[in-house]
Amino acid sequence: MKTFHIEAPNRAIQSAIQAKIDNLNKPKGSLGRLEELALQIALVQQTLSPELRHPCHLLLGGDHGIEREGVSVSPREVTWQQMQNFTRGGGGVNMFCRQHHFDLRIVDTGVDYDLSDYPTIINKKIARGTKDFLYEPAMSEDEFNQAIQTGCDLVDDCRQAGSNIVCIGEMGIGNTSPSSIWLSLFCDIPLDECIGAGSGLNNAGIEHKRRVLGEAVKRYREWEEHQGKPDATVGALRYFGGFEMITAIGAMLRAAEQKMLVLVDGFIMTACALGACLLYPDAQSYMIFGHCGDESAHRQMLDVLGARPLLNLGLRLGEGTGALCAYPIIESAVRMINEMNNFDNANITKYF
Repeated sequence: MKTFHIEAPNRAIQSAIQAKIDNLNKPKGSLGRLEELALQIALVQQTLSPELRHPCHLLLGGDHGIEREGVSVSPREVTWQQMQNFTRGGGGVNMFCRQHHFDLRIVDTGVDYDLSDYPTIINKKIARGTKDFLYEPAMSEDEFNQAIQTGCDLVDDCRQAGSNIVCIGEMGIGNTSPSSIWLSLFCDIPLDECIGAGSGLNNAGIEHKRRVLGEAVKRYREWEEHQGKPDATVGALRYFGGFEMITAIGAMLRAAEQKMLVLVDGFIMTACALGACLLYPDAQSYMIFGHCGDESAHRQMLDVLGARPLLNLGLRLGEGTGALCAYPIIESAVRMINEMNNFDNANITKYF
């Protein structure tokens, strides 16, 4: 796997940032999470006057072999149908990107359909979907490395356009399955506690999903033994992940390496953030977690990361919609530190 050089932000400037925040004309700490966000963003950017430039949203599409085992209520063709819908501006992600002025980049990393007639979809197709991880690894080592590099290239393109903050969303029927397995394997949580309804399974569907994923994990353990126990994190990421998910991990790590902010969406993208942080713990310094969704295991995953999401709106659409909804809060934090007056300039008695 590609090597990244990721360092936590230098904290030498932290006291100066905190002093600026504390001297804004307000009671100390009275703007709560906005103050915490402003501190994080200023640390990442190493400045007392942070800014958000040309926000980009990467919408990554990919299909999953495990979908063929009936673990999702939505059929595979919904992936390519929604990708086409995004090009017409008709998705939830389109609406929020328009509202918050994000540069939306729709990317095919592995959709099981020919989307070449849609020039606004960036073609980064690695294969037409992953293999069925009930029987074999979802992707080869070369495909895994290609997906990581694809994420890096996409972030580099955003950075060249002037961006210093990226948001990442996904479109891939079946991708709650690898997310649940990663949570179980990486956090030592019983698999049954990590599996939810996805896009709307009923109780019988959830029970079927548990049986399928349980058998997949058993076979993964056998594969792992046969491989001589390779790097456990990379092995599990490759064995179960989707192309859109591994691309997202590459994008998160590249953004952190470039000292850009990463806005993390719901259950699927939090699973990718978990994988990224296991590989490079300092990457989390650059992440802002947008919301906690309705998937039952999402809260557990956030707790493992010690992450506090900005919103809890009961969303489970994916696409990055929850993270996009949180963006105005991030913008408010930056405006606070830059635009609020301080006690001296406002001629207000400092009362603490």
